[in-house]
Amino acid sequence: METRMIPDQSKDSPPFLDRSIGPLPVKIMYPYFSKLKIFLGALAFSFFAKGFSGSYMKSMSSQIERRFEISSSVVGIIDGSFEIGNLMVMILVSYLGSKVHRPKVIAAGCLIMSFGTFLSLMPHFLMGRYNYERIPLTEDNSSTSLSACSLALPLHRPTLDAIEMTRELKNSGCEKAASSYLWIFVLMGNLLRGIGEAPIMPLGVSYVDDFAKEENSAFYIGTIRSSGMVGPTLGFLLGSFCANLWVDVGVVDLESLTINPKDARWVGAWWLGLVICGAVSFLASLPFWFFPYSLPKEGEERNLKKLNESSVTIQEDHCKIESPNQPQLKFSEAVKDFLPTLKKLLGNPVFLVYLSLTILQYNSMVGLITFETKFMEQQFNVSVSRAIFLIGVILLPITILGMFLGGFIIKKFKLHITGMAKFGCATFIAAYLLNLLYFTCDCEVLQVAGLTVSYSGVKQSSFPKNNLIASCNSDCSCVLNQWDPVCGDNGITYMTACFAGCKSSIGTGKNMVFHNCSCVQVEGLESGNFSAVLGQCQRESCTKTFPYFLALLSTCALILALGGTPTYMIMFRSVSPDLKSFAVGIDALCGRILGGLPAPIYFGALIDQTCLKWGTKRCGGSGSCRVYDTKAFRNVYLGLIAGLRAGCCFLYIILFILIIKRFRAESNELIDLKSTEVPSRKGSTTVSKNENFPCAKALEANEETCM
Repeated sequence: METRMIPDQSKDSPPFLDRSIGPLPVKIMYPYFSKLKIFLGALAFSFFAKGFSGSYMKSMSSQIERRFEISSSVVGIIDGSFEIGNLMVMILVSYLGSKVHRPKVIAAGCLIMSFGTFLSLMPHFLMGRYNYERIPLTEDNSSTSLSACSLALPLHRPTLDAIEMTRELKNSGCEKAASSYLWIFVLMGNLLRGIGEAPIMPLGVSYVDDFAKEENSAFYIGTIRSSGMVGPTLGFLLGSFCANLWVDVGVVDLESLTINPKDARWVGAWWLGLVICGAVSFLASLPFWFFPYSLPKEGEERNLKKLNESSVTIQEDHCKIESPNQPQLKFSEAVKDFLPTLKKLLGNPVFLVYLSLTILQYNSMVGLITFETKFMEQQFNVSVSRAIFLIGVILLPITILGMFLGGFIIKKFKLHITGMAKFGCATFIAAYLLNLLYFTCDCEVLQVAGLTVSYSGVKQSSFPKNNLIASCNSDCSCVLNQWDPVCGDNGITYMTACFAGCKSSIGTGKNMVFHNCSCVQVEGLESGNFSAVLGQCQRESCTKTFPYFLALLSTCALILALGGTPTYMIMFRSVSPDLKSFAVGIDALCGRILGGLPAPIYFGALIDQTCLKWGTKRCGGSGSCRVYDTKAFRNVYLGLIAGLRAGCCFLYIILFILIIKRFRAESNELIDLKSTEVPSRKGSTTVSKNENFPCAKALEANEETCM
């Protein structure tokens, strides 16, 4: 019997192949991912990286202020250095955007961001351990009890002691201590971060808009910006975690600390998160090195691929459709065309009003984000770490949702530029009206004896400042410029246990309790052993209003984010295609130089004016603020934001009117043009209709043959 060998179908051909029609090439199916989609993923991760490091730096502003003992205005300068870095390269990058290899420029920018982040953490390794401000305690003769009130010293001695201590510290090299000017490293690192981030937005967004379908462009950009907001969310969560860790974690015995994260002297591990941020920025740079100069238009890439596969006569080296050659860029020609291009762009009234609107929005948004955690801490008696955590967990996800829904609404309802302007204007005005309700979230000023109330607890609007010495502590020889607060049984905070007149104490670290405090009984309490505990007194009424403030803040953030993407797309629809990249750069540049740069500085300077008690550096001089006038703080902070957003409402209305006039006029011109082209003859009307469809010429030829 003849045996017949059956070929192995698994190797030669698939089992479903019909051999009766001859051998066919086997096509292996792979998941299809267009290069544009891959670029969208890489760009979204770069947005994540810049948002991650940027939000972390924002969340650490209070920690940096306390660690380097600087004022809020100096913190504003450090924050503004990021905008200075953007200013240095933004115009050049955006103007040359279509003439350079955009993906590789973005890759180089991410590397610079990484280097700047690592530079910012260097001061931690150059500084000594953080020694927070606290009073010296003397040991009682009868026991191991410690006393804050030194009865043996005369009244005039405190000032002399402070001066002598300062001289000794300077003579021992105190000027080289951690305090001085090492914050410049943080400033320079922030500057480099600004330089590195500059090309990501204008080049990345214009690259997507160039090669995506017009109906998908808004959705893609909205999705990228929304996914990029995940970075700030995780950045704030990381900031919350690091703010709860002691700055010298792993080096100092935490049981010996007498302060907690709610204390104005607490400094978290601000440097630890920067290590992670720098690594993420480095990873974000890697994929961009492998993208080409240009991509096929979305929807054409599959057709080009099929065309290449069906072409068998072309040589192997030329099977793929070649991408356009990169144009040769001459710097002299680029500079020569710059001013006419800028004049053309700024001559567009819609873009000019949009640019002014962006500047005011930058001012309000940057000022709000920079000092939001400080405002929550001072106004509602919450720790910085908790404030950072709530921003990352509640506010930012709501903002992401709003931005995503804004892009989805444009795609779903196919909004024209007039619809985008109407939607953006309505949402912003609604958010502004809700924003005015912030002023109803009132909170009482912290009662500090000698600062905001008298030692008897009486509140006086014209109370003399720094009247810290009273009859109850006149024999304690307290140092006037120290801040180590204690809370008395009467609910009043005292600058130190010495000013409370405490003669003894029990316990150690955070559990220390002071007894026999002579000033605590002044409020009219019965005689007895009056005590005080470490830390400021809690303001319960402020804590109760915080959930209402948070709910209001979340609602405003959602409404503002809904109109964010439609408003941003107005810029793309109001300028010519060859100016898109340049328009994005000018928009970001002006927003940063006139909004992002000055806003933290003047916000911080005005907030400094509301400070009631400044800390003291080891080497003398004022440090960071310890106590604010919360009512003045609220009026300055919320008043600035409300004033800036009032200007935004006015510009939104003007922008909407300009867009309505311009694009309705263009629509009327098109309608008039079409109406004049309609012939009077019935047959000609039929021909004009055919011109709107494929094969119109063939139909016209048939009609002429029949006539």
